[in-house]
Amino acid sequence: MGSGAGAGGRPAEFEEHRDHLWGVAYRITGTKTDADDAVQEAWLRWRHADVAQVRDVRAYLTTTVSRICYDLLTSARVRREAYVGPWLPEPVVKELGPEDRVAMDDSVSMAMLAVLERLTAAERVAFVLHDVFGVPFGEIAEVLGRSDEAVRRLASRARARVREHGPRRTTDRSTHRKAVEAFAAAALNGDLSGLVAALDPDVVWRSDGGGAVSSALQPVAGADRVARLVHGLVSRWLEGMTVEFAEVNGGLGVVVRAADGTADTVAAFSVAEDGRVTEVDVVRNPAKLATV
Repeated sequence: MGSGAGAGGRPAEFEEHRDHLWGVAYRITGTKTDADDAVQEAWLRWRHADVAQVRDVRAYLTTTVSRICYDLLTSARVRREAYVGPWLPEPVVKELGPEDRVAMDDSVSMAMLAVLERLTAAERVAFVLHDVFGVPFGEIAEVLGRSDEAVRRLASRARARVREHGPRRTTDRSTHRKAVEAFAAAALNGDLSGLVAALDPDVVWRSDGGGAVSSALQPVAGADRVARLVHGLVSRWLEGMTVEFAEVNGGLGVVVRAADGTADTVAAFSVAEDGRVTEVDVVRNPAKLATV
């Protein structure tokens, strides 16, 4: 396809792939801000591209936005090393949709994105592009400036680490919903035994306050410890606040709002096949909740 030698790309061609490009960018960078910036930069480059040389618009744009994200992620890693407490992705919060949708997309869950933080920038790009989006190794090699074989090794290492550290998580929406609702009901009712029953014995609680608000500086593990933590937090947090269910990174989650309506806390959950919560990822850093 082409619009004449040297002609820039047309807006309609870019818009057709915008959602896909944002999905790639968010999974690589872990923040909505960086994803937005990467997609905008990809659009500017597309406007000036020689589209006569572009055979596959989607592949071209995917490569473009991935290169931008690779650079963003490489520089972001330096900042994240100095981050106060656990670093969690910026949550994507939406209103609840119909219940009959397909299984949840594990690749965009908060728990999975947290696991991807364990990878090098190159491993993350290789894993996201190949294992999530099915991009051929040859195209990923262009993004990373490495050989096909080197990219295969990167993806293989990334895959092994994801298998080792990945969340125990069902993709069944009904199972997920029931577990989160049981957790929330027990928490709001001050039912400590109900909380313990809703949690997997090895549940892990991670909280991201970024040093701006109070949060646990280390992950908390174990059903009894997490239940007591939640019990204490609810008794202190909820005065004057409201709690609502929302879709958080593709699954039912919880949003806690202050009296003025601003988001104070967003919680995402991983749920095992047996219906118990295995991970809770709690974002409290105000900078990550500004658009919620």
